Amino acid sequence: MTKFSVTALSRRERQIMDILYRRGRATAGEVMESLSGEPTYSTVRTQLRVLEEKGHVRHEDQGLKYVYFPAVPRTAARKSALRHLVETFFDGSAEGAVAALLGGEGARLSDEELDRIRDMVKRAAATNRAGAAGRPGKAGKAGKAEEK
Repeated sequence: MTKFSVTALSRRERQIMDILYRRGRATAGEVMESLSGEPTYSTVRTQLRVLEEKGHVRHEDQGLKYVYFPAVPRTAARKSALRHLVETFFDGSAEGAVAALLGGEGARLSDEELDRIRDMVKRAAATNRAGAAGRPGKAGKAGKAEEK
């Protein structure tokens, strides 16, 4: 079985993944019917095979047909893709990614959305503080730095 990895997906591959996530499982014919344009059956089968090689899709035999389904839950794929995006475009800086979102799209966020984001940041900070307090060596290093 192929291990899931983040690789760039073409526009059509993303469309196919959206269809599979929405439906849960589908044959190549069902995917073909849901796609825009007029893709051929062999093209869709080829794209599904490539997605399977990349680790995004798996299949089961159902009679004479293959039934395709996402290899990982959408939430896991989302996290992995976001981690890849942050590493690739923001040198691993979550702060840089958030700043880009707020700088460019921040004007479009409602007060309610900003309040929810603020709450998420507070929860993440509390979790980080609680985790650091429970790890040996972290508090000790901070204490030594303060003693100097």
